[in-house]
Amino acid sequence: MKNPPNYFIQPGFITDPGEYAKFLDELPGDVGELCRIVQGTTIHIFWAERYGIKLSGERQSEVQLRTLRRRLKRTLELDPRPLKEARPLEKKIVGNCRDFSVLLVAILRHQGIPARARCGFGAYFFPKHYEDHWVAEYWNARQERWILVDAQLDVFQCEAMKIPFDPLDVPRDQFIVGGRAWQMCRSGQANPDSFGIFDMHGLGFVRGDFVRDVAALNKLELLPWDCWGIIEKPVENDPDDLKFLDDLAEMTCADVPDIEAVRTLYETDPRLQMSGTIHSYISTGMETIEMPLA
Repeated sequence: MKNPPNYFIQPGFITDPGEYAKFLDELPGDVGELCRIVQGTTIHIFWAERYGIKLSGERQSEVQLRTLRRRLKRTLELDPRPLKEARPLEKKIVGNCRDFSVLLVAILRHQGIPARARCGFGAYFFPKHYEDHWVAEYWNARQERWILVDAQLDVFQCEAMKIPFDPLDVPRDQFIVGGRAWQMCRSGQANPDSFGIFDMHGLGFVRGDFVRDVAALNKLELLPWDCWGIIEKPVENDPDDLKFLDDLAEMTCADVPDIEAVRTLYETDPRLQMSGTIHSYISTGMETIEMPLA
């Protein structure tokens, strides 16, 4: 098997619970139950008002917490009860799709189940549009396949958006991983302007999610607005970079049959490598973040 799942059992820098590991003990092993636990601790920043809660600016800033350690610390500050006990809305930590995915991935890894976050686009939020999105993916040993799970989609969201599939097994034509989205746009199969979020869209945006997906496959699940390397280059006019991305997309467009090759490329090519600093584009401007990431 070219894609040994054992690499995805151990946490990376982002998903390492550190001193909070004990709070992940004795959680259930059922993926559906784990999704309900994730939903019971976290509220999506863009869905809060639809649930009936108005978030202050201070609470909204919780989406800037990158690491699981910091997110678990804040979760327990808001409500010190065990994670399996659902919080009231005002006691849930604020996050986005990436944060739902990272927490589920961290719990599964803690239980010895290979898991990883995937960055890409959901086809199920708006008609004829691919929305910037993250999901989790875990290795089902019995079925011998990687399964996509959208931990954000609770009953309320599924009903509101009339989701036609099981969020515990998202079809791969409904969640498009970054590399596949790049291929769709480069081949003319899809319009790059149909990929994005708010007023941000186009091939450059697709490239960003694609490279963040590659980083996540290397167990560095960055914030959706963190940028570095080739993400910040005017790659559309560089034939060498375009070929590099086309080749990388072929390697990562599905469930990654050769993760070792992807890891080697990520660790050796300066267009993908992270060293020194990254740029984080937040609402108030750009922040320069030193490595290791805070």
